[in-house]
Amino acid sequence: MSRAFSDDAIRKWAAGRHLPDVHLDRWLALAPEDRAAVMELAEALHFRTGQLVTAFELLEEIALRERTTIAAVIACHDLRRILDGAGSAPGRARELLEALRVKRFPRLQRMAERLASEIAALGLPGGIKVVLPKGLASDEVMIEIHAHGGADLQSLIDAVAQARTGLARIADLTGGPGSFDDEI
Repeated sequence: MSRAFSDDAIRKWAAGRHLPDVHLDRWLALAPEDRAAVMELAEALHFRTGQLVTAFELLEEIALRERTTIAAVIACHDLRRILDGAGSAPGRARELLEALRVKRFPRLQRMAERLASEIAALGLPGGIKVVLPKGLASDEVMIEIHAHGGADLQSLIDAVAQARTGLARIADLTGGPGSFDDEI
């Protein structure tokens, strides 16, 4: 359960991190439980300003989509485990932001898992790496080849050629209009 935090404590945190007024005003406009829950995250995970803004926006979107409160979203088991867990605050902050992205964009996460499975099924040798766009934000797929000598390079190129149909399927899966749009 979130501790109670005064508006002055929130303002002090925001001033110390140069949080733009637009975000501070939105934060202060939340219900008291939601304000406190966001402050708990900010303090416990030593959020930087950008991390708070990102988390806040994701939390608002999740709460709206799920028709619940921000405090209830933060109270869910997966997020509490990160918030209350061991490890460095910056590491837990990154983990929490990733968990929020997964919760906000579940179809995108399922597609990322499917692509990873498709790539693994190709059985490419270790010198070949299929690089997908970060967050699947574009339809660009890169193939990296790391070879040690001419014979190794030739072998890896042959492996890419043999996997071309599967690689093309993966490239097709990353593109397409509306592939990853999630409704609120």
